[in-house]
Amino acid sequence: MIRIWGRASAFNLQKAYWALLETGQPHERIDAGGDYGGLDTPDFLARNPNGRIPVIDDDGFVLWESQAIIRYLADRYATDLLPGDVHARGLASQWMDWAQTNLLPAALDLFWGGVRMPKEKQNAAFIDGALRRTLAGLTILEDELSTRPYLVGNSFTVADIPAGTCLYRFFEMDAIKRPDLPNVSAWYARLRDRPAYQQAVMVPFDELIGKESF
Repeated sequence: MIRIWGRASAFNLQKAYWALLETGQPHERIDAGGDYGGLDTPDFLARNPNGRIPVIDDDGFVLWESQAIIRYLADRYATDLLPGDVHARGLASQWMDWAQTNLLPAALDLFWGGVRMPKEKQNAAFIDGALRRTLAGLTILEDELSTRPYLVGNSFTVADIPAGTCLYRFFEMDAIKRPDLPNVSAWYARLRDRPAYQQAVMVPFDELIGKESF
Protein backbone atom coordinates (compact mmCIF):
# COMPACT_ATOMS: atom_id res chain seq x y z
CA MET A 1 0.00 0.00 0.00
CA ILE A 2 1.42 3.36 -1.05
CA ARG A 3 0.46 6.28 1.17
CA ILE A 4 0.45 9.82 -0.16
CA TRP A 5 -0.05 12.97 1.89
CA GLY A 6 -1.73 16.13 0.62
CA ARG A 7 -5.07 17.87 0.27
CA ALA A 8 -6.98 17.16 -2.95
CA SER A 9 -6.97 20.79 -4.12
CA ALA A 10 -3.20 21.26 -3.74
CA PHE A 11 -1.58 21.66 -7.16
CA ASN A 12 1.63 19.73 -6.43
CA LEU A 13 -0.35 16.95 -4.80
CA GLN A 14 -2.44 16.68 -7.96
CA LYS A 15 0.63 16.09 -10.12
CA ALA A 16 1.97 13.31 -7.93
CA TYR A 17 -1.47 11.80 -7.27
CA TRP A 18 -2.24 11.71 -11.00
CA ALA A 19 0.95 9.73 -11.57
CA LEU A 20 0.11 7.39 -8.70
CA LEU A 21 -3.38 6.72 -10.07
CA GLU A 22 -1.91 5.97 -13.49
CA THR A 23 0.11 3.13 -11.93
CA GLY A 24 -3.00 1.38 -10.65
CA GLN A 25 -1.25 0.56 -7.36
CA PRO A 26 -3.21 0.20 -4.12
CA HIS A 27 -2.89 3.42 -2.19
CA GLU A 28 -4.23 5.66 0.53
CA ARG A 29 -4.37 9.45 0.25
CA ILE A 30 -4.11 11.22 3.58
CA ASP A 31 -5.39 14.79 3.83
CA ALA A 32 -2.64 17.12 5.00
CA GLY A 33 -1.84 20.79 4.63
CA GLY A 34 -4.15 23.78 4.37
CA ASP A 35 -7.14 23.53 6.69
CA TYR A 36 -6.13 19.96 7.52
CA GLY A 37 -2.81 21.07 8.98
CA GLY A 38 -0.41 18.42 10.20
CA LEU A 39 2.65 19.61 8.30
CA ASP A 40 4.47 20.82 11.41
CA THR A 41 4.02 17.67 13.47
CA PRO A 42 7.09 15.61 14.39
CA ASP A 43 5.63 12.63 12.54
CA PHE A 44 5.25 14.56 9.28
CA LEU A 45 8.55 16.43 9.60
CA ALA A 46 10.30 13.10 10.02
CA ARG A 47 9.08 12.29 6.52
CA ASN A 48 9.70 15.70 4.98
CA PRO A 49 11.76 18.20 6.99
CA ASN A 50 10.51 20.94 4.67
CA GLY A 51 6.99 20.51 6.03
CA ARG A 52 5.43 20.47 2.59
CA ILE A 53 3.27 18.20 0.46
CA PRO A 54 3.20 15.86 -1.37
CA VAL A 55 5.03 13.04 0.35
CA ILE A 56 4.75 9.33 -0.40
CA ASP A 57 5.61 6.30 1.70
CA ASP A 58 6.04 3.17 -0.42
CA ASP A 59 6.47 0.32 2.04
CA GLY A 60 8.92 2.34 4.11
CA PHE A 61 10.57 4.23 1.27
CA VAL A 62 9.74 7.90 1.76
CA LEU A 63 10.00 10.44 -1.05
CA TRP A 64 9.05 14.09 -1.42
CA GLU A 65 9.09 16.62 -4.30
CA SER A 66 6.33 16.07 -6.84
CA GLN A 67 8.59 15.72 -9.89
CA ALA A 68 10.74 13.12 -8.15
CA ILE A 69 7.62 11.24 -7.09
CA ILE A 70 6.33 11.16 -10.69
CA ARG A 71 9.61 9.76 -11.99
CA TYR A 72 9.91 7.21 -9.19
CA LEU A 73 6.38 5.88 -9.62
CA ALA A 74 6.83 5.50 -13.37
CA ASP A 75 10.22 3.81 -12.97
CA ARG A 76 8.93 1.31 -10.44
CA TYR A 77 5.32 0.66 -11.36
CA ALA A 78 4.43 2.02 -14.80
CA THR A 79 7.28 1.86 -17.26
CA ASP A 80 4.72 2.27 -20.02
CA LEU A 81 4.62 5.93 -18.94
CA LEU A 82 8.30 6.24 -19.87
CA PRO A 83 9.33 6.78 -23.50
CA GLY A 84 11.06 3.81 -25.04
CA ASP A 85 14.46 5.21 -26.02
CA VAL A 86 17.06 7.40 -24.41
CA HIS A 87 16.42 10.41 -26.64
CA ALA A 88 12.69 10.37 -25.99
CA ARG A 89 13.33 9.97 -22.27
CA GLY A 90 15.59 12.98 -22.42
CA LEU A 91 12.80 14.96 -24.06
CA ALA A 92 10.36 13.81 -21.40
CA SER A 93 12.66 15.11 -18.68
CA GLN A 94 13.06 18.33 -20.63
CA TRP A 95 9.31 18.95 -20.75
CA MET A 96 8.83 18.01 -17.11
CA ASP A 97 11.52 20.45 -15.99
CA TRP A 98 10.39 23.16 -18.41
CA ALA A 99 6.87 22.98 -17.02
CA GLN A 100 8.16 23.20 -13.47
CA THR A 101 10.37 26.24 -14.10
CA ASN A 102 8.46 28.11 -16.82
CA LEU A 103 4.78 27.28 -17.32
CA LEU A 104 3.69 26.34 -13.83
CA PRO A 105 5.03 29.42 -11.99
CA ALA A 106 3.16 31.63 -14.44
CA ALA A 107 -0.03 29.56 -14.25
CA LEU A 108 0.10 29.51 -10.45
CA ASP A 109 0.60 33.29 -10.35
CA LEU A 110 -2.46 33.61 -12.58
CA PHE A 111 -4.48 31.35 -10.31
CA TRP A 112 -3.37 33.12 -7.15
CA GLY A 113 -3.94 36.57 -8.61
CA GLY A 114 -7.29 35.82 -10.21
CA VAL A 115 -8.80 33.20 -7.89
CA ARG A 116 -7.04 32.96 -4.55
CA MET A 117 -6.78 36.70 -4.05
CA PRO A 118 -10.00 38.28 -2.71
CA LYS A 119 -11.71 40.45 -5.31
CA GLU A 120 -11.04 43.66 -3.41
CA LYS A 121 -7.30 42.91 -3.35
CA GLN A 122 -6.84 41.76 -6.93
CA ASN A 123 -4.26 43.59 -9.00
CA ALA A 124 -5.22 43.79 -12.68
CA ALA A 125 -1.65 44.47 -13.79
CA PHE A 126 -0.37 41.41 -11.90
CA ILE A 127 -3.10 39.22 -13.38
CA ASP A 128 -2.44 40.51 -16.90
CA GLY A 129 1.28 39.86 -16.54
CA ALA A 130 0.70 36.35 -15.25
CA LEU A 131 -1.74 35.68 -18.09
CA ARG A 132 0.80 36.84 -20.67
CA ARG A 133 3.46 34.57 -19.21
CA THR A 134 1.05 31.65 -19.07
CA LEU A 135 -0.02 32.16 -22.66
CA ALA A 136 3.63 32.39 -23.75
CA GLY A 137 4.16 28.92 -22.32
CA LEU A 138 0.95 27.54 -23.78
CA THR A 139 1.89 28.96 -27.18
CA ILE A 140 5.09 26.91 -27.05
CA LEU A 141 2.98 23.84 -26.33
CA GLU A 142 0.57 24.80 -29.11
CA ASP A 143 3.43 24.68 -31.61
CA GLU A 144 4.87 21.45 -30.22
CA LEU A 145 1.51 19.69 -30.28
CA SER A 146 0.88 20.60 -33.92
CA THR A 147 2.59 17.42 -35.11
CA ARG A 148 1.78 14.88 -32.37
CA PRO A 149 -0.97 14.17 -29.83
CA TYR A 150 1.30 14.22 -26.76
CA LEU A 151 4.45 16.06 -25.79
CA VAL A 152 6.71 13.13 -26.61
CA GLY A 153 5.23 11.21 -29.51
CA ASN A 154 1.96 9.38 -29.94
CA SER A 155 1.51 8.07 -26.41
CA PHE A 156 0.83 9.62 -23.03
CA THR A 157 3.97 9.72 -20.87
CA VAL A 158 5.32 11.38 -17.74
CA ALA A 159 6.17 14.34 -19.97
CA ASP A 160 2.49 15.29 -20.09
CA ILE A 161 1.82 15.28 -16.36
CA PRO A 162 3.35 18.53 -15.01
CA ALA A 163 2.18 20.81 -17.82
CA GLY A 164 -1.14 19.00 -18.17
CA THR A 165 -1.97 19.50 -14.51
CA CYS A 166 -2.41 23.26 -14.94
CA LEU A 167 -4.92 23.01 -17.80
CA TYR A 168 -8.02 22.29 -15.72
CA ARG A 169 -7.63 25.47 -13.69
CA PHE A 170 -6.68 27.50 -16.74
CA PHE A 171 -9.76 26.49 -18.70
CA GLU A 172 -12.09 26.72 -15.69
CA MET A 173 -11.03 30.16 -14.45
CA ASP A 174 -13.58 32.91 -14.98
CA ALA A 175 -12.88 36.42 -16.28
CA ILE A 176 -9.76 35.72 -18.31
CA LYS A 177 -9.49 36.00 -22.07
CA ARG A 178 -8.26 32.78 -23.62
CA PRO A 179 -7.11 32.88 -27.24
CA ASP A 180 -7.84 30.01 -29.58
CA LEU A 181 -5.36 27.21 -28.82
CA PRO A 182 -6.74 24.27 -30.82
CA ASN A 183 -3.81 21.92 -30.31
CA VAL A 184 -3.61 22.56 -26.57
CA SER A 185 -7.40 22.22 -26.33
CA ALA A 186 -7.29 18.87 -28.16
CA TRP A 187 -4.50 17.67 -25.86
CA TYR A 188 -6.54 18.79 -22.85
CA ALA A 189 -9.52 16.83 -24.16
CA ARG A 190 -7.36 13.71 -24.43
CA LEU A 191 -6.13 14.18 -20.87
CA ARG A 192 -9.69 14.71 -19.61
CA ASP A 193 -10.59 11.28 -20.98
CA ARG A 194 -8.16 9.65 -18.56
CA PRO A 195 -9.84 8.46 -15.33
CA ALA A 196 -6.70 9.32 -13.34
CA TYR A 197 -6.83 12.91 -14.60
CA GLN A 198 -10.50 13.18 -13.75
CA GLN A 199 -9.92 11.98 -10.21
CA ALA A 200 -6.66 13.76 -9.37
CA VAL A 201 -6.80 17.01 -11.34
CA MET A 202 -10.40 17.88 -12.15
CA VAL A 203 -11.06 18.87 -8.56
CA PRO A 204 -13.38 21.85 -8.03
CA PHE A 205 -11.51 24.75 -6.50
CA ASP A 206 -14.43 26.58 -4.90
CA GLU A 207 -12.80 26.26 -1.48
CA LEU A 208 -9.81 28.26 -2.74
CA ILE A 209 -11.70 31.27 -4.12
CA GLY A 210 -10.70 34.38 -2.23
CA LYS A 211 -8.58 32.38 0.22
CA GLU A 212 -5.07 33.81 0.60
CA SER A 213 -3.92 31.43 3.35
CA PHE A 214 -2.29 28.10 2.55
